[in-house]
Parts: sequence; structure tokens; C-alpha cells
Amino acid sequence: QVQLIESGGGLVQAGGSLRLSCAASGRTFSSYVMGWFRQAPGKEREFVAAINWSGTNTAYADSVKGRFTFSRDNAKNTVYLQMNSLKPEDTAVYYCAAVQTVYDTVLSTALAYRYWGQGTQVTVSS
Repeated sequence: QVQLIESGGGLVQAGGSLRLSCAASGRTFSSYVMGWFRQAPGKEREFVAAINWSGTNTAYADSVKGRFTFSRDNAKNTVYLQMNSLKPEDTAVYYCAAVQTVYDTVLSTALAYRYWGQGTQVTVSS
């Protein structure tokens, strides 16, 4: 069982930055593919970013590409989502997700992930 705890959300003005963190329990973190998803009020949960085991391969939604950076520190069992140039449309609850995989890959589908955090609110004011 893996527990994921997100932190770093908050209120920021448009154009500002936030860094989300997600700390994971467990001894085999380095074999987990990690992802970030978000859900805005009245909308479905959507993919934001994913990262492979070592952090050498990442994938991003088109809406955040060039503004968000996903990284991981396997020694700390933690992943980070650096969010720059934030826009009001980035407002959502952000969820960290994890799945242990046989192959080192990135996954952009929510159904592929087994473990989820409780979410952290990000609000971007205009």
C-alpha cells in the first residue's frame, strides 16, 4: 500500500508560481510511475503531467506544456510539480497519482494509476 500526501497548493495571482510536492510512503518508490491530475469544479479530472521511474522522461498536457515542470527525488520519495506563469484556468484541485509498473514508462490515463492522494487546492486569481 502506498500513501501519497500532496502539499504546496494555495492562492496565487495570475502569472505567479507555485510548487506542489507529493510525498510517498513505501520502499520501492523508484519503480513507481507518477502522475499529476487536476479537477476543476464541474469538470472531469484531467491529466496534467507524468514522469517515469528515474525522472528522465516526462509527459505534459498541451495546456501546461512549457509552463509546468515535473521532477522527482527518489532518495526522498517525493515528486514535485513546478508551476509557472499560472493562469486562472489552472484553478483546480491537483491530485498526485502513483502506480508500480513492470516497464519504465509514462502514463497519461487516470485509470492506469492505482494510488491517489487527497488533493491540494490551487487557486489562480485574475
